[in-house]
Formats: sequence, structure tokens, C-alpha cells
Amino acid sequence: LPARLRDPALLALALPLAAALAFSDETLDKVPKSEGYCSRILRAQGTRREGYTEFSLRVEGDPDFYKPVTLSAAPPSYFRGFTLIALKENREGDKEEDHAGTFQIIDEEETQFMSNCPVAVTESTPRRRTRIQVFWIAPPAGTGCVILKASIVQKRIIYFQDEGSLTKKLCEQDSMFDGVTDKPILDCCACGTAKYRLTFYGNWSEKTHPKDYPRRANHWSAIIGGSHSKNYVLWEYGGYASEGVKQVAELGSPVKMEEEIRQQSDEVLTVIKAKAQWPAWQPLNVRAAPSAEFSVDRTRHLMSFLTMMGPSPDWNVGLSAEDLCTKECGWVQKVVQDLIPWDAGTDSGVTYESPNKPTIPQEKIRPLTSLDHPQSPFYDPEGGSITQVARVVIERIARKGEQCNIVPDNVDDIVADLAPEEKDEDDTPETCIYSNWSPWSACSSSTCDKGKRMRQRMLKAQLDLSVPCPDTQDFQPCMGPGCSDEDGSTCTMSEWITWSPCSISCGMGMRSRERYVKQFPEDGSVCTLPTEETEKCTVNEECSPSSCLMTEWGEWDECSATCGMGMKKRHRMVKMSPADGSMCKAETSQAEKCMMPECHTIPCLLSPWSEWSDCSVTCGKGMRTRQRMLKSLAELGDCNEELEQVEKCMLPECPIDCELTEWSQWSECNKSCGKGHMIRTRMIQMEPQFGGAPCPETVQRKKCRIRKCLKNPSIQKLRWREARESRRGEQLREESDGEQFPGCRMRPWTAWSECTKLCGGGIQERYMTVKKRFKSSQFTSCKDKKEIRACNVHPC
Repeated sequence: LPARLRDPALLALALPLAAALAFSDETLDKVPKSEGYCSRILRAQGTRREGYTEFSLRVEGDPDFYKPVTLSAAPPSYFRGFTLIALKENREGDKEEDHAGTFQIIDEEETQFMSNCPVAVTESTPRRRTRIQVFWIAPPAGTGCVILKASIVQKRIIYFQDEGSLTKKLCEQDSMFDGVTDKPILDCCACGTAKYRLTFYGNWSEKTHPKDYPRRANHWSAIIGGSHSKNYVLWEYGGYASEGVKQVAELGSPVKMEEEIRQQSDEVLTVIKAKAQWPAWQPLNVRAAPSAEFSVDRTRHLMSFLTMMGPSPDWNVGLSAEDLCTKECGWVQKVVQDLIPWDAGTDSGVTYESPNKPTIPQEKIRPLTSLDHPQSPFYDPEGGSITQVARVVIERIARKGEQCNIVPDNVDDIVADLAPEEKDEDDTPETCIYSNWSPWSACSSSTCDKGKRMRQRMLKAQLDLSVPCPDTQDFQPCMGPGCSDEDGSTCTMSEWITWSPCSISCGMGMRSRERYVKQFPEDGSVCTLPTEETEKCTVNEECSPSSCLMTEWGEWDECSATCGMGMKKRHRMVKMSPADGSMCKAETSQAEKCMMPECHTIPCLLSPWSEWSDCSVTCGKGMRTRQRMLKSLAELGDCNEELEQVEKCMLPECPIDCELTEWSQWSECNKSCGKGHMIRTRMIQMEPQFGGAPCPETVQRKKCRIRKCLKNPSIQKLRWREARESRRGEQLREESDGEQFPGCRMRPWTAWSECTKLCGGGIQERYMTVKKRFKSSQFTSCKDKKEIRACNVHPC
């Protein structure tokens, strides 16, 4: 058997609603005592009716091969006892080697091994039941067919089914992967090339796969794949995972896989890569689905890719050898494929976060099923299909060159140029302005276990709020130091510059060259690669009699500058003058540029800034300052650095007192005789704020007394009548001509306005405006007039 088929298979015994069963009274006691107990169980028989199908042994999956099986019968019927046993084909069961596989107990309260026949399983306690479950581990490959038998017990009578629904024959399958990726790959007859876009939609989330969903670290690793010929296989069902596939499956690292793909350069046209996704699922309006573009041609018309579902033992999704060439010698327009996870066969874990458990020997790549293991997050006792965890869409976006088929699919389908090499495109929208990425953090794992590292960037501006901006964090799988193929302590160096001139003009000297560090190690370690090289050099080995013999060059002097660019010199002396007595022409000093640390813009030595002063105000907006002192010497030059800084400060708002208008004129006395009172008012222009002074009174009263009131009512009434007639006459005159004033004629008084308050003392107003000004009038003596009187003075 393939090794994976040796996982426990689930067996369940249950009973449908049964008609009356006819059993014989033959019991185990009637079997001869001399025979083995297991064979006595197998020989215990009962009579049954023809066509009996009420009790059944149900096998999940394909019943003709070793696959996870279920021994089942549905409620509401019941049975009191049962027996399960597995025999090799054509064996009697009286010997230990006749039995095949091993049973495993799930629930000890329900099931147990038989004491007299340990290879069989029976009930723990006789009682009414409708279903039992046990595991059965299949025997090794080469065992041959296996017969699974079940018996039921009712009223202390055993009934065994030698054939039919309570007996199943299971035989080996040559390959459990027949037909999975064994479709024939035809030679491609298409012309030109085609360009495709792969888009990966991860649907794996807590909502779609709630069982044991890993909330903290769920992700899809970086997508890795390629377009290739039929002579190269990245991965396939029934094959063994390469080291590159293993590292993707267990660590989420695409580095080794990419290296393997690029080594097959003759068979590969494009390397397919897309970024990892942390977390595994987010709405498309929050994060765009990752995508990658690739090309195919007549020879390399297949595409394969994979990505790890993390965390997991070694589970992935992907496509293997997807053919994009059609029988009509064209290129496939679109491929949409739902994906279920597959097992790389390198780790034996059964849950998302199982500890590392290498599979030895390595097993073949296989799709996961819902009956692999009860602890699996995809387990379904009914053996249903696994809910898809991702969808991949492959769309043709362009074609180049002369095509064999007649009509292009659309006008934009053929493009002027198609670059086969891969481009690393940035999918950040133009409306999102980011800072540069920070360096990668250290790996979260200090060992060779799986870990991750992170880098960040800052979103500076989002110019269009309707266009979502990608994440500001990026994650990568990683391992501790010394475990990864990528050495985080590697420096990136520039090319060597040209060699310097030889140190002497005659004979043997020295020369040097330099390079610099372009990028320091990502793990923060020190770069140990050399930045300078020296070697010997020889100039004019046979020096003439006029040549000098010089000493070696001395050490370089200190740089002439304390910062920035300067010059340095070195010297040597004439050791022996020319033999012909001529003057030595060899140089005795050399100068070259030197670079010191970058200069500050001003040669100042300053003290630290002082603390900020108190705010210049006790409330509201003010200013505060801080100072520093110049500590450097005056001979270093003028210092233009600021020595004082000023900034705004804000204290609690200042109190605002109540503000009122001026007092109005006193009103008329409210009585025509006797004691009365008159009032004056003022209005509130601003209410007090922030604890300011409250508003004082807005109405004042004072007493008034016009004359004594007469005690004779008749005389009093007469005076009132006279006063009323006098006022009426005056009003009539005003209405006819208006009131006469020096220099102008006035319009009559307006009616009194409504009282400003209903009680507690309000005011009324009336106005008299100028009707006509005489030519000789002075504007100062002829103005509009206003009168105010009290009203509603009774208390509220």
C-alpha cells in the first residue's frame, strides 16, 4: 500500500430501521472447544432471509481499495452487541497471521478488544446502541485483499453476515493518484507567444474553515512557479517533493524553489513570483489579490505554481503542468480553478500547528481528504469533499507574433512587443504616497524552526480616499542564523576601482585599489569583507645610470581638513643619486585627496537647549522661548546657528466678563398722581465665558411722585377726561401736520413696540422721524427721536 493508506481508517457500525430478524438458537457454546476462539466467532452462523440488507457495513470512499472506510448503520434501530474482525483473503482466521491490519479504540466506554480474540473489537457494555466507531490501520503493501466482517448481537443471539452488506472486500490499488495529474500532455502547435496574468484569491478564513482556524499567524507564503516545457516537472501528485518544494511546504521559503527553477533555464521561459499574504484573507477592497504575469510559447506552454498554507505541517495549494495551448493551435483565453490543499509528504502533522514531525521515509505528494484523520481541520465523518481554500484565475492579456488560429479574441489581444523576461512591478497605487521600507527585522526564531521577519513603511498621504492603499507592513518567512540558504550577514560591495599608480618610478613598488560597502548586512552585523587591496608593482626593471635610488614612501600625513574633503601628503628621500651625476628627477612627495566625516554647516560648538520658558501670558495664546550658548572658540569663525527659539504656547482661555449696553433713559412715571415708579434698562451684549464676571442687574427702578391724588372721585374723573381729550387732540394734530420743531417738521410718533418681557419689568420703544427739513435748518437740531417706557413691571 502507499504509505499514507496506513493511516487509521474510520469504521462505524450503525443500524437502519430493521424488520423482524429470524435467528437460529445456535450459540458459541455449540462450536467445538478445541478450536481457536477467533475461528469460533467466524463459524458462528445464523439464518437470514434472502435479500436482507437492513444491517450494513458501509465503506467510505472507493470500496474496492484500501481507503478510509466506515462500518455503519443508521438509527433509529438498535443492537446490543457487535464484533468487528479483518481477515486476509482465503484465510480461516485460526492463526494470528490470518488477520490483516490493526484496530484502534476511539471510545473505551463504547468499544474494547475481545479478551479471547485480541484482534477483534466488541462492545464494552451490552446495551441498546445505534452506532459505533473505531479506527482500522491498513496492513503494509503487498498483503493482498482484506475481508472486513461485522456481526451484531440481539437477545444473546449472534448473527454473522458472511457476504453481502456486513462483509466488505478491500484490495490494493496500484496507485492512489491514477487520473489525478496523469492526463496526457500533447505537443503544442500554437504559434507566437502569449502573455498571461495569474491572480490568486485566498478564500481560507475562519468563516469558511472554522475548525481549529489559526487566528494569529494565518497566511499564504510567497507564490513561486514558472512557465515550462513538459520535460520539467515542478511538482505533481504521486511524485516526491524536491528540496525546493519541501522548503515552500514546511517553511514558506521560495528561495530554493526559485534556484531549482532557474537551473532549468532551457526548459523554463518565465519565473512566476508574487508576494506573501499576511493575514491569509482580507476583503478585496482592503487588499488587492496578488498577481503575476508570465509568458508561454510553443515549447514551454505549461505553467505550475505553489504556495504554502501557513501555519501547517506541509500543506500547499497550486497547479501542476496546466496546459495553456489548445488543440486548435491557439492559446487558452481563461482558466479558473478552485484549489484544495495537498500534502507534500515531508511532515506527518495532522493539524495546522502540529509540532514538526518529519515523515521518514518521505511519502508521495497527495491531495488531502476529509477522512484523513479525525483531528484534521478538514475532517468530515461523512466523507464529503473539502471546501475549496483558494481560487486561481489565469487570463490571457496579450499575444505576440504571427498566430496560427485565424481571428484574435479581441482588438487588444495582439501587442507590439512582449518581453519574456520577468519584471518586478510595484502594484502600489499612484494615489498612495509611502516612505521607504525599513530594514528587515531579526527573525522571530533563533533556531531552525519556522519564524518570520517584518519590515514597515509609513503612509504619508492618500490622495484618493476611494482607492485603498496597500499594507504598511510586509512579512517574510525565515529561520534562525545558519539555517537559511540566504545569509543575512552578507555585504553587498561595489566593484573595485582601478589600481593606483606604482609607488616608484623605477624598480619594484606597491600599488593599491579600493571599493566600498553598497549595502550593509540586514541582520545588523558588521561587514568583514575587505575594502582595500595592495600588491607589488615593477616599473622599468633595468633603470638607467641617470636613475635615482629612493627610500620607501613614508606614512601619510594627517588630513588637512578636520571634516569634509582635504589633502594628505607623504614623503620619501633620495637614497642614492644617479651614477652619471645628474639631478634626481624622481618625486619626493605625493599628495592625494582625503575624506573626513561630513562637516556641519557651521563650525559651532553649542550647549544643549535650555528648558522652555514659562508662557508669556497667564491665559490664552502666548509665546515661550528657549536658549543655548555658544561654546566654541571665536577663531573657528562666525557661528550662524540660532541661539534662541520661539514657539507658540496655549494656556486655558482667559475669563471674559459680561458686557452690557449703556442705561436707557428713565421711563415715564407709571402713575399720573400719587406715588409711582419709573425704570431704565440695559441689554447684555456678551455673556460671561471661562469664569468671567457675571452680569449685573439689567433693570433699575426709582420712585416718582407727580402730585397728590384728589379724594373727590368726580373731580378726579373730570381731570382724567380732560387729560384724555387733550392727548387725543394733540394726537390728531400730529397725524395731520406732524410735530413742528425748529428747522424741520416731524412725522407723528410710531405706536409703542411690544414689551420686551412678559413680567419683571420690560421696555417699550417708539420713534419719531424727520418728515421735512427746512433750508435754514441745522442738521444737529433736527434729528430722529426715540422714547422708552417701562412695561409689565409686575413681578414674575
